[in-house]
Amino acid sequence: MRLNALVDGNEIAVDASAAVELREVEPGVYHLIEGDRSVEVRVVRSADHYLVEVAGRSYSVELFDPRDRRNRPGAAGGHGRRSVAAPMPGRVVRVLVCVGDAVEAGQGLLVVEAMKMQNEMKSPKAGRVISVGAGAGDTVGAGDVLVVVE
Repeated sequence: MRLNALVDGNEIAVDASAAVELREVEPGVYHLIEGDRSVEVRVVRSADHYLVEVAGRSYSVELFDPRDRRNRPGAAGGHGRRSVAAPMPGRVVRVLVCVGDAVEAGQGLLVVEAMKMQNEMKSPKAGRVISVGAGAGDTVGAGDVLVVVE
């Protein structure tokens, strides 16, 4: 099965039939094996996309069928509000934007420390920050909405 994904604003092709093994080891945590490589992947579903953490880096991911033009990002999916949520429980270390700031797709919004690693949460689209739901030092849970971009 072929899908396309919008990863931090960049469209890539995904071959779901590729020779990889994926096992869920706990809710939202997967063990991905490809050949002799092994990677832990954490996934949190947000309202309109997924937050995926691989090797300490966080990505905003939106999957779509390239044959379905209605659900293609940029058709109508690139418009409207997009939420950025915490991929796992942690503590906000830095807030990089304020309400009203203009942001570009992929621009850093805030930094969350989880499991002794700092993860920069990035904007899923170009737009304006309409809400910031956490400040530096705040503790957040998995799936908590941190920033909303319109």
